[in-house]
Amino acid sequence: MRKTDKRKSFSKAKPSNSQIRKNTVTKEHIEKNIREMLAYIGDNPNREGLQETPHRIVKSWEKIFGGYKQKPESVLKTFVEGSCDEMVILKDIEFYSTCEHHFQPFFGTISIGYLPNKRVLGVSKLARLVEVFSRRLQIQEKLSADIADSLMQHLNPLGVMVVCKARHMCVCSRGVEKHNAVMITSAIRGVFKKPEVRGEFLDFIQAN
Repeated sequence: MRKTDKRKSFSKAKPSNSQIRKNTVTKEHIEKNIREMLAYIGDNPNREGLQETPHRIVKSWEKIFGGYKQKPESVLKTFVEGSCDEMVILKDIEFYSTCEHHFQPFFGTISIGYLPNKRVLGVSKLARLVEVFSRRLQIQEKLSADIADSLMQHLNPLGVMVVCKARHMCVCSRGVEKHNAVMITSAIRGVFKKPEVRGEFLDFIQAN
């Protein structure tokens, strides 16, 4: 009987991950950790130029990682009026993101095309969707896929294609140190898997 009670008590006491984050991670705790990191790399966190740096870093995260506070459906307002049967493209959308492997930035442009199925998006909504997903920790392949999958789910088009071109600071500033390397990823859904549809999209985004 005592063993059973012990097991019950142990399982009850285990907090969930969300509870751990909510109860123990505070702004002050994070700023203290950043000060320790500054000391670890060999600098003095108490010198004048660095005294406010932990606060500035945490504040900057509100923008850099603001995508966690947004949901795709909140920006994807669709319209029946003005719908068409032809491809809709917004190309060269600038973005900034952060690599989850080295916590280094990567940035570049994203081009999105979709073939409507009775509904269309306001042009700015595609750019806003890029912001929702880019302002998170991730790898570039996932960023491209998340944008495409979100459009397929919430807009229900006949197909979507996303092409992402980016420079990665983890490649430029460390490791192989190749400053001009550009990574290109794509996500192809629905009718864009047909060579003729995919080719039309690629011709459009490569044109000046």
